[in-house]
Amino acid sequence: MAWEVGSWILMGIFIIIVGWIRFYKMKKIMIKTSSTATANIPRGSSGWPWIGETLHFIVSAYTTRPVTFMDKRKSLYGKVFKTHILGRAVIVSTDPEVNKVVLLNQDNIFIPYYPKSVIELLGKSSILQLNGTVHRRLHALIAGFFRSPHLKARITTHIEDSVKLTLSTWETKPTVYVQQETKKITFEVLVRVLMGLGPSEDLNFLKREYAEFIKGLICLPIKFPGTRLYKSLQAKERMLKMLRRIIEERKIGLQQKIDDKGMANDAVDILLGDIGDESNEIHQRLPLDFISDNIIEMMIPGEDSVPMVMTLAVKFLSDNPLALSRLVEENMDLKKHKARSCDDYSWNDYMSLPFTQNVINETLRMANIINAVWRKAQRDVEIKGYLIPKGWCVLASLSSVHMDEENYENPYQFHPWRWEKKGGNFNSNITFTPFGGGQRLCPGLELSRLEISIFLHHLVTTYIWVAKKDDIVNFPTVKMKQKLPITIKPIYPLR
Repeated sequence: MAWEVGSWILMGIFIIIVGWIRFYKMKKIMIKTSSTATANIPRGSSGWPWIGETLHFIVSAYTTRPVTFMDKRKSLYGKVFKTHILGRAVIVSTDPEVNKVVLLNQDNIFIPYYPKSVIELLGKSSILQLNGTVHRRLHALIAGFFRSPHLKARITTHIEDSVKLTLSTWETKPTVYVQQETKKITFEVLVRVLMGLGPSEDLNFLKREYAEFIKGLICLPIKFPGTRLYKSLQAKERMLKMLRRIIEERKIGLQQKIDDKGMANDAVDILLGDIGDESNEIHQRLPLDFISDNIIEMMIPGEDSVPMVMTLAVKFLSDNPLALSRLVEENMDLKKHKARSCDDYSWNDYMSLPFTQNVINETLRMANIINAVWRKAQRDVEIKGYLIPKGWCVLASLSSVHMDEENYENPYQFHPWRWEKKGGNFNSNITFTPFGGGQRLCPGLELSRLEISIFLHHLVTTYIWVAKKDDIVNFPTVKMKQKLPITIKPIYPLR
């Protein structure tokens, strides 16, 4: 843990230096806008010179209630306020209606804005950084593939096999670390979906290098040899070398597959086969380096977000016996039905389990894996009477909306039954945005739900468990302090 403490001390020094420079830039922006629209800029505080309110922001993120920073300022200034954090002037929104406008971004007023380490690591051709036509095209290709009946028909079996194989190894372990085990499942599934890679040396290589790569996602943006960012960039280069080889080999056989009217098996097939729209300027095949970079980026949910939702679902269920009992009952009923009918499980079988979906919704709401969306205004824009000046960053706080008593009664209580009242159309609910929204709605949201549903089904129908005490860490990303250790006991097979 010493390296983590040292790293955050260095980051604090870096933020002070950058903040000192940007503090004066923000003052210039304030002077430019004050003559015409100062009254409309949200109220708030710029905090201390140079560092702004960064320390308060980070300290709050380390607590059990990381939205405390937002809540305190919301009580002082309202649901939309200004601050100065991480070296930038920021407009923070905890208003679901303002967040919706930012997410939908219908007039392309906002562009993505991320920490410099993210930009350095993912590259400018990353789907996170892209904007406009190319982004829409890439997003549509991937989302269409993830929703395709062809994928749904076979990926369910692949996920089941991966879950069952992993769970089968738990019985001999005195302690199971859920966060660690779920990463094995989700990473293997996503790599298969993205590039058709099954168990192999290449997969093991990717696992090792990706674990090194992901450590640099939020770090000091310094690329000297030995720094965290440098090590992560080196890991990325090693992965790119392997991916280019695989994609080059796939490209050779692509034309034969097209001639034979073969179906795309994975995301690489989809991206290699796309030639764009002849009616516009992007009528061209996607470059191989572009494909390689974005395949690496699309692996992030398999290493980070989806396994954390699985892990936190286990934690929340462990702390709520009534919810766990109801989940077991629903999934045991499905298992008995399948045993009698001798039918295979389908995508719809898992996705139509109502209480299971309620548990997933409630976990997503409380987990807040994607706790905020960062954007930058390309021009002055007014939303609900608030002025967001050109060049200012907007932080749409999704977690603040999820944990607001106006939107959810007793928001810090894990209560899956609340979703029975809200109905099943959760994707159109502006107070529930765990997958983002608008043009940047996560293309793999249905696949993620399926993975979590399959994992929960086979877990609660295979084992009973006792979770050891563990705490949630919310900064810089959500994780369990001890990887959520549990002890398990198998359930006897159904007769």
